[in-house]
Amino acid sequence: MPQTKYVVVTGGVLSGLGKGCATAALGRLLKCDGKLLTVKCDGYLNVDPGTMNPVEHGEVFVLHDGGEVDMDFGHYERFLDVECKSRWNLTSGKIFNSVISKERKGEYLGKTIQIFPHVSNEIKDWIFSVVKDEQPDIVLIEIGGTVGDIENSWFVESARQLKRIVGAENMAYIHLTYVPFLHSVGEPKTKVAQRDVALLREKGITPDIIICRSKDALPAKVKEKLALFCDIEPTHIITSMDIDTIYEMPLVFLKQGMLDIINQRLGLQGKPDMSAWEVLVQKIKQPTKEVSIAICGKYTELKDSYASLIEALVHAGAHLGAKITLRWIETTDIETGKICVGETLKGVQGVLVPGGFGSRGVEGKILLIKHARENKIPFLGICYGLQLAVVEFAQNVCGLAGAHSTEVVPQTQHPVIDLLPEQQQVSAKGGTMRLGACKAVLEEGSLVAQLYGASTAVERHRHRYEVNPAYHEKLRARGMRLSGMSENRLLVEFIELSDHPFFVATQAHNELTSRLEKPNPLFYGFVRAALVHV
Repeated sequence: MPQTKYVVVTGGVLSGLGKGCATAALGRLLKCDGKLLTVKCDGYLNVDPGTMNPVEHGEVFVLHDGGEVDMDFGHYERFLDVECKSRWNLTSGKIFNSVISKERKGEYLGKTIQIFPHVSNEIKDWIFSVVKDEQPDIVLIEIGGTVGDIENSWFVESARQLKRIVGAENMAYIHLTYVPFLHSVGEPKTKVAQRDVALLREKGITPDIIICRSKDALPAKVKEKLALFCDIEPTHIITSMDIDTIYEMPLVFLKQGMLDIINQRLGLQGKPDMSAWEVLVQKIKQPTKEVSIAICGKYTELKDSYASLIEALVHAGAHLGAKITLRWIETTDIETGKICVGETLKGVQGVLVPGGFGSRGVEGKILLIKHARENKIPFLGICYGLQLAVVEFAQNVCGLAGAHSTEVVPQTQHPVIDLLPEQQQVSAKGGTMRLGACKAVLEEGSLVAQLYGASTAVERHRHRYEVNPAYHEKLRARGMRLSGMSENRLLVEFIELSDHPFFVATQAHNELTSRLEKPNPLFYGFVRAALVHV
């Protein structure tokens, strides 16, 4: 059996340079060489990001198996069209938990437990355990944070040690750094990158490829200077310049010869067919139509809070030849009267209410949903968006005064949205929601069934509350179609209104399964309806 190849991607200088996208783009080029496994190492002590505020950390990406993982897994899945697993996300919290548990059981035979070698050994053992289970041809390992951070030092050290274990011929190191453009002198400056790579080399890793994040493509003389101080060939310095869309990144890397370098380093021979991908990239860059979509949420100060949502719209737009222009609406501003609903939605062709938690901004979302329903503006609700669409409909169409979610109004007379029965006794917050892939049975003849072209749909979930079964018939009686139900017919998974151009919501997070080459049906239908509304 061929030896598994390992590629480690590190980053430096500062966060937000696009290391996750770069790793995913590289994976898109390498997937032709066989089965690919993507591992992400995160330094935080949380077991997973499930309890983190999206404004602080970005969105929580939910996997098919129910794992709550870092948002970079969204990039991996969207670029590679794979279903990742929760064990592929290593956090310091997971590793330390495992080490301490073993120590309590006496598995270290009385030794003094230390970061090195016990934590670093645990990291390697975890990776090799996943490799044994999955049997991949290539393993991509992204180390979160920047080199020099204390909290990722054990991951960097483990990555250094991997080379000795698997063999130099099976190991490649790629480092993403930053080359700023200094406007006062009119040229890019490499000193930051030089010192960054020097720090990585102090850790025992000399990169085989350096990816330079910069405004424009780096001139040959700049590459030569950086190569001299980093002990690397100038041809092994790749520019990751500003581009129109992240999906162009694999094409940029391919054009600069990155795949040839890795193939030579690891003894690979794959050549991907990127023709269909390139066509879609061109459609994103040169759209023939434009549509304005309002995203109505409370985490709008950090767009990464809705990363998968944005990408799902881009995927749909690419297949429809449309540019998606986003209008961000902070729903707390609606509640306080800072902005007017009608005014802020003027010129918008679609209204999207995404997932969320808590009471802040809820009344603003309900007002926006009401406006979209009454004015026949295409509407898509995701998770909390479905729940609040039901609340709005119950209040204003069913005549249930005060109807609400018990998450927001615990003592409401009409709890149209209530806690799932299995959540009643749950006290722990991490990993305890209804998580992962669930099958929905779609009502024959419904719009949702038409969009999916099937009688069932499997989408990923992340919620504690649901439409109260006691109100299902009341909602149906007033015209709300419960067009997708759980297999036991107790939980509402999709709703729609027949007397509306497009009023659809789902309890799932459909954005998580959308791909550039295969957009999610609900997002595709929503953008298509918005284009008609133009």
